[in-house]
Amino acid sequence: MAQQVTSYICPNCGGPVHFDATSGRVKCDYCDSIFTIEEVKKYYEEKNRKAKEAAGEVEKSSAEPGAEALGASAPNVETAAGDGWGGDASKLKVYHCGNCGAELITDETTAATTCPYCGNPTVIPGQFSVGRRPDYVIPFACEKEQALQKLQEYYKGKKLLPKSFTSGNHLKEIKGVYVPYWLFSGSVDADMTFECGKSTTTREGDFDVTRTRLYRVHRAGTMTFEKIPCDASSSMPDDLMDSVEPYDYKSLRKFELEYLPGFLANKYDVEQKAVQRKADERAAETACDELKSSISGYDRIDEKSRSTKIRRGRTDYALMPVWLLYTKWNDQDFLFAMNGQTQKMTGNLPIAPGKAAAWFAGVSAVVFAFLAAVMFLMTDSGSSGTSLLVSLVLALIVGGITVGIMAGQMKPVMAATHAQQYLKRDQSKILVRTDDYIRTVETRTPVSREENRPGIAGRK
Repeated sequence: MAQQVTSYICPNCGGPVHFDATSGRVKCDYCDSIFTIEEVKKYYEEKNRKAKEAAGEVEKSSAEPGAEALGASAPNVETAAGDGWGGDASKLKVYHCGNCGAELITDETTAATTCPYCGNPTVIPGQFSVGRRPDYVIPFACEKEQALQKLQEYYKGKKLLPKSFTSGNHLKEIKGVYVPYWLFSGSVDADMTFECGKSTTTREGDFDVTRTRLYRVHRAGTMTFEKIPCDASSSMPDDLMDSVEPYDYKSLRKFELEYLPGFLANKYDVEQKAVQRKADERAAETACDELKSSISGYDRIDEKSRSTKIRRGRTDYALMPVWLLYTKWNDQDFLFAMNGQTQKMTGNLPIAPGKAAAWFAGVSAVVFAFLAAVMFLMTDSGSSGTSLLVSLVLALIVGGITVGIMAGQMKPVMAATHAQQYLKRDQSKILVRTDDYIRTVETRTPVSREENRPGIAGRK
């Protein structure tokens, strides 16, 4: 996997500049001059042209302006056909992390010293290998300080977090990284059948009679999806990148090198064919969910069959902004990620076993006391033993569910299985909607004598 940092100089004072996420412009570190992306691009186009003229070259260039335009013409670089990098590749170099295998691409003036993924301080210089140029980029919209603040806020409210974690963990590395994604577009033809039921229950003598009208429900349609993202970096945990979704594509821009100064940028090392199936599955699951959600008015819905046909469309290559925060606590490594556009923070946190046990015992005790009191008032004294046992079981269940929910908040990182955010509803249609009556099923349940006793039925 590769990463890249591109360096520019200020047209006014010659100092280093960086892309400012807050303003969306390029800012000089020394004189505080601010330039738009177009202004910087124009400046380097002119600089390249003059440099080539001075070197006696023909005034003709289709290469993208960038790190090469530092005052001298760049040497010719043989690149793969269609990669689109042109002479920019000559000013890039790559560092290899011997610990996790990540490749960190930088411009020739930047020295990489620490891997943002694993914190390993040892990186070995190597040669940059060109690949496909990104089609799109979503620029960073927040700065490092906001990522640090969000991480502290992320710790708050986590009842099972060890107290020593917030005070004892050390932030080893924080990097703004443009993560590579394949963006898959296309559509899904989905066809599903269900058996659905509507039930009514009446008292007939000594029986409760339940009559269920069964229907064969058929739904079919076509769902269109646009730019379902799949992480294209082998060094980046896929579930972590899934968990920082979604991105707002209103900020999607045509890729320009001018967005990169001050940030690392990963080069993809996972081919689109390797993750195409994941995008297909996400689209198919979402299409089926849409069909099922169109069914209403039934007490139960049982799926009987489904079929999906994927129609693949365009695949784009894009860079998405992510702040990576690497911390260490009790000799354990923790990697957090924040969406550099929406500021959504995610990452798994450790659980304190003692706190989990205390919450389970406390919740169970409170629920048991409440249920025991209620059941004691509603039942005969002869049934008090059974009531206490039922209360205890229910209390333990509630305690377990409560702690389970709290533990889930500590481990939010998970792989994406759906793609609702990328469904184009205005281009999607449900073409078949049929509900055909099949038969009526009758169930008769004897009523216990106690339920028929005067006062008992009324209490129920």
